[in-house]
Amino acid sequence: MKQFYVLIGNFGSGKTEISLHIALDAAKRNKKVVMVDLDVINPYFRLAERKKEIEAAGIKLLHPNFAYATVDVPSLPPDIYSVFIDKSDVVVFDVGGDPAGATALGQYKPNFEAIEAGQLEAGQLQVLCVVNPRRPFSATAELVLDMLSKIQLRSRLSINGFINNGNLSTETTAEDLRLGYDVLKRVADTTGIPVLYTAGRAAPLREFLDGKPDARYIGQVLQITTYMHRDWDNFTRYGI
Repeated sequence: MKQFYVLIGNFGSGKTEISLHIALDAAKRNKKVVMVDLDVINPYFRLAERKKEIEAAGIKLLHPNFAYATVDVPSLPPDIYSVFIDKSDVVVFDVGGDPAGATALGQYKPNFEAIEAGQLEAGQLQVLCVVNPRRPFSATAELVLDMLSKIQLRSRLSINGFINNGNLSTETTAEDLRLGYDVLKRVADTTGIPVLYTAGRAAPLREFLDGKPDARYIGQVLQITTYMHRDWDNFTRYGI
């Protein structure tokens, strides 16, 4: 069964990191994987920064034209449409980090509707909102609900799950995940949309889970490795 993951979230939510985790994990299981970078709204991190590592893992990457060029008018390659009919096993969409960025996804609504109606079983299309409560526009349940309505309007897709990705980069503690848990518990209870994943680095994730949070608001646990960091090579090539 072909699996589609669409990750949407606010700027700094960590959706690119989690997109990479999902794709690399699938590739390790010998799945044919395609990643689609739809981040065309002034992104801070782009998947193209890790193109070498992505392609070395056997993953096909489709990303905006002119990424890192001097012309700041990125456009989406037409071969993105091929992911709806090709023979890949897993397709991961990394969508722009705000409601305006989600608009880029809206043009593919007919394609998603077609596969959903004719081919997909329950769970094969996961449209996931990544929430990091340590970012100003998703710090409270009220802000997440506002973001959710705007993203769904512009992307023209319904969110069917949340990812708790509470973090402060290298300063992350279990408390960051606990905050995300508390925020998303309220959002899930309000909307009926479940928390499908909880993501984090090994140590804070383990400490958070040792606190025995309610499993109904945890979902699948994703222990992630940080790939999208600003190392010296990328700093000299792309800046901060």
